[in-house]
Amino acid sequence: MTAESAPALPLAGIRVIDVATVIAAPYCATLLGEFGADVLKVEHPVGGDALRRFGTPSQRGDTLTWLSEARNKRSVTIDLHRPEGVAVFKQLIAQSDVLCENFRPGTLEKWGLGWEVLHEINPGLIMLRVTGYGQTGPYKDRPGFARVAHAVGGIAYLAGMPRGTPVTPGSTTLGDYMTGLYGCLGVLLALRHRERTGQGQYVDAALYESVFRCTDELAPAYGMYGIVRERHGPSHNDFACPHGHFPTKDGKWVAISCATDKLFARLAAAMGRTELASSSTYGEQKTRLEHRHDVNEIVRDWCGSLSRDEVLDRCYETGTPAGPLNNIADIFGDRQFHARRNLMAVDVPDTGETVIVPSTIPKLSETPGSLRSLGPKLGEHTVEVLSELLGMDEQQIAELRQKRVI
Repeated sequence: MTAESAPALPLAGIRVIDVATVIAAPYCATLLGEFGADVLKVEHPVGGDALRRFGTPSQRGDTLTWLSEARNKRSVTIDLHRPEGVAVFKQLIAQSDVLCENFRPGTLEKWGLGWEVLHEINPGLIMLRVTGYGQTGPYKDRPGFARVAHAVGGIAYLAGMPRGTPVTPGSTTLGDYMTGLYGCLGVLLALRHRERTGQGQYVDAALYESVFRCTDELAPAYGMYGIVRERHGPSHNDFACPHGHFPTKDGKWVAISCATDKLFARLAAAMGRTELASSSTYGEQKTRLEHRHDVNEIVRDWCGSLSRDEVLDRCYETGTPAGPLNNIADIFGDRQFHARRNLMAVDVPDTGETVIVPSTIPKLSETPGSLRSLGPKLGEHTVEVLSELLGMDEQQIAELRQKRVI
């Protein structure tokens, strides 16, 4: 797989080196690869990326997480702790457009591969640097993980039941994916700048900042009024009511969101109780918020008297915003996911396995992304890349292998 194999894709001709580990920065490289970039996954010859061992093992030995998240990449093994490995890496940098890394600040500099060095080799290089706290500030040398970023960035404090233990908001790796996405945006902006000026730059992305950026009015509400938002459990009642999760008769759950009076009137119609939406009862948001416990109890009792499908059917008939709380089994059976082709079945070579993974997004009308291969075997493309890009012959490659550089 090379960029040339997908010439219609918008990032065809862009070469990305992914020297990062696990999810955050590698996710940026994955997104770029889905839209045509040639992504070289540079890994240590022994063990490779730790993501290969994170999650459920496949028959091949690598995990399903690796097969899904390292899609469309070519694996090249290079030991960056050795001078010969550094020399090879620099040659690849000279022929690349983007470098994604997520080591602690100073690590690449220690190996002689810091920004100043690489920028001199390739002035047009764009370098994504993902860390827990960024390249500057008093916390920059602290290790960063998504769970910690959720805490520091402010969303973990909000997740959970009132006065209960704060919980992880969704996936423990949510902050990694968020930062990879922001990193991808930064890389695309830098590529656009390079088109105009020819100059590269580095993108400094911090896990906690990506999390903090998604906290709506948390900062202005505190800055202006000293409001500290607390945990509300499944119902966020600061702005709208009802606005939460409600159990149904068959042991399932639905999400209902009535952010306006008109939407609450639709819900009242769905419940067969249009009188609830009159101005003398709960027709105005202000009144509903003042009596949020009573309103939520009414909605909870109604949902609890019907099955999930019955609740949703009535909501859909009246245009009430509602949806099921899907587990993954529900998602596999969901018509919307199938209509949008959100699930893709891909064969794993040499194993007979078929892996179902999330498809590429966003969906472009003329140049949609593509999933050309799952995560590669460790070092699967080392010879191919060194000979193709650097012009090394068999003897040179054999010498590097003998020295355990690759």
